[in-house]
Amino acid sequence: MVTAGTYLKLPVFQTSEALTFLTNLLLELAESYDWRLEAWAVFPNHYHFLGESQKDDNLKGLIRELHSKSAMEINQLDGIRARKVWFQYWESRVTFHKSFLARLNYVHQNPVRHRAAFSASAYPWCSAGWFERRATPSFYRAVHSFPVDRLEIPDDFEVTLSP
Repeated sequence: MVTAGTYLKLPVFQTSEALTFLTNLLLELAESYDWRLEAWAVFPNHYHFLGESQKDDNLKGLIRELHSKSAMEINQLDGIRARKVWFQYWESRVTFHKSFLARLNYVHQNPVRHRAAFSASAYPWCSAGWFERRATPSFYRAVHSFPVDRLEIPDDFEVTLSP
């Protein structure tokens, strides 16, 4: 699982176009680095994703390219030169199935947690809707039954979206 935040937690990706760009870039690069994403949620000042790869050594390259390309693009769109966009990222290897399911629920419900949407599946920059459509009803219910209150995930970000 990966969580990354913008520098000073600033809402750099605050427009729908910027959020769509960042989400699409994450999905494209994950595929090119042979990562299978199970869940993702992208916000103006941070993102989360949960995925797996058979290659242990390529996460750093994926994150480096994602942060580099997204920073250059958003700075160009905003007409700002040399602005520091990303601050750091945290990664954790999930080794227990129940922990995976709890994190899957956490990432999918993150838009609701941050009050960015009333329904996670209605938030366009999150995999919750995709998961709801693709998962079997029993698996969907099982994932949503896992508590997330004891997870230790760096996520003290205030989220505000532009109208």
